[in-house]
Amino acid sequence: MADKISKARRSANMRNIRAKNTAPELTVRQLVYGLGFRYRLHSAQLPGKPDIVLSRLKKIVEVRGCFWHQHKGCIDSHMPKSRGDYWIPKLARNVRRDKTNEQKLRKNGWDVLTIWECELRDLDRLRTRIIAFLNAGRVS
Repeated sequence: MADKISKARRSANMRNIRAKNTAPELTVRQLVYGLGFRYRLHSAQLPGKPDIVLSRLKKIVEVRGCFWHQHKGCIDSHMPKSRGDYWIPKLARNVRRDKTNEQKLRKNGWDVLTIWECELRDLDRLRTRIIAFLNAGRVS
């Protein structure tokens, strides 16, 4: 199936997709900050430059787009109908890289919470999940 928009327009659309500071990531950062936790962003010293790094707690929060990281079972993780020869390997590489980076982080003693873009539809539930993750193992 051919692409419905011009090559130039598709290229412009793809250039506008950010890897950092996406709307879902900013929302999660506001939640974490609002809960009183302080963090670092995109630490180059850690595998995959995680989105949110809480060093003292040894915890990481990753915010992933359902399409780009192929969230299993999510309606937003569909495979494009055109250019499957491009998209299938590209998205598979993203999933493999995520898994490898998470394994490396866990091996180095980090706890990792993955938040999917679709989970931002219910912020109360997400807030509860973040609180449980960040408070797990803490001594009062």
